Amino acid sequence: MRTRSRVSVLLCVVLVGASAVLSAQAPASAPTPAFTAQELTALVTTLAAPEMEGRATGTPGNARARAFVLEQFRAAGLEPLGKTFEMPFTFDRRQPAGGKTEAIKMQGVNLGGLCRGRGAKDNGALVITAHYDHLGVRDTAIYHGADDNASGVATLLALARQCRQTPWLHDAIFVAFDAEEMGLQGARAFVAALPIPSDRTIALNLNLDMVARGDKNELYIAGTYHTPAIRPVLESVVSRSKVKVLFGHDSGGGQDDWTTQSDHGAFHEAGIPFLYFGVEDHPDYHKPTDTADKINEAFFYQSALTILDAVTAIDRAWPVPSK
Repeated sequence: MRTRSRVSVLLCVVLVGASAVLSAQAPASAPTPAFTAQELTALVTTLAAPEMEGRATGTPGNARARAFVLEQFRAAGLEPLGKTFEMPFTFDRRQPAGGKTEAIKMQGVNLGGLCRGRGAKDNGALVITAHYDHLGVRDTAIYHGADDNASGVATLLALARQCRQTPWLHDAIFVAFDAEEMGLQGARAFVAALPIPSDRTIALNLNLDMVARGDKNELYIAGTYHTPAIRPVLESVVSRSKVKVLFGHDSGGGQDDWTTQSDHGAFHEAGIPFLYFGVEDHPDYHKPTDTADKINEAFFYQSALTILDAVTAIDRAWPVPSK
């Protein structure tokens, strides 16, 4: 309830005169990246390696992946959201047992880090998210999850480094979620107990899930249907991008509507605006063949640059209170 009231106040600010504010403060050019295509590929290769065993929640491979991401958070210079970067949570998972279905308790671990902005404290935070878990090992086959979602985590880590080198106006909270593949459990736990002071707000969630497979050279941005005031500033990002950026997959319901199909769904259900960046399903989606060698490095790099451009544009254009 507190989350909804804090968000609703912010949305009132956004929607009053939003078009003029967005147009006036949008950046004229794309930012200079603090990462390379090779660095992005190396991150995906590590996260999708056989020793990660598909990163299923609760497995040794998932723990190894989490340790790697935590090390990258520290190397980027992020601050923990609490005493540590790790934010454990529990959830019920239903599974067949003796001809019936029973709930078993499971534990997942989110990772959260903060990059402090250079603007006013009441700007609201940009929460940038990607899930690091995947499907694990099934019938001896490793589901590597290179695009889904080592690619999103790699981009999140690159953005964290970018933010520390060139801080944005808004605070940026970077969260690597666990248990997305089990029903957005990590995101739901995070939203249910936001680890930010009660006098702060979340301005926007930017979720990254499957951003490296450019089979059609297309990257989608979903979420502007629900928050149309944010679309004008993104138009300049679309015009600069070297990949084809499309708006959609955020209305109408059904499988074609991605509004609740990744971690941003938990934010949307809590009344928090979101943008989701991702590609459409490809032949290797949720298969053991989603491996790092299938990644189109050129597309992946341009996709990450587009996301960086979008975050930077939103940071400058989203209504920022005076100091």
